[in-house]
Amino acid sequence: MVVVGSADSFNSILSKVQDEKLPAVFYYTAVWCGPCRAMAPLVSKLSSQYPKIPVYKVDIDMEGLGNKLHGLNICSVPTFHFYHKGQKIGEIVGADAKKLEVVMESLHKQQ
Repeated sequence: MVVVGSADSFNSILSKVQDEKLPAVFYYTAVWCGPCRAMAPLVSKLSSQYPKIPVYKVDIDMEGLGNKLHGLNICSVPTFHFYHKGQKIGEIVGADAKKLEVVMESLHKQQ
């Protein structure tokens, strides 16, 4: 799992994923979010289980991200966005462990 450290870094990673048509998962979270903390061990496990699918952990309270997150329709956390061939192919809003496992497995099989 890659922890995104700044708004500039986030913008750069998102552009790279889209431009280079890379598979990726963006995990939008917040320190104060209980369901996010509950999902963290599973996200970490899946990140290790599928090393060819980078998981980018994005703290929604990071300075400078507000407008970008609004544009991506991030309204609650945790939210997961899944990318394949540069396109967003799916989204999970909320702490749905089973659905996250299914989508990660599906993304892995598409490689």
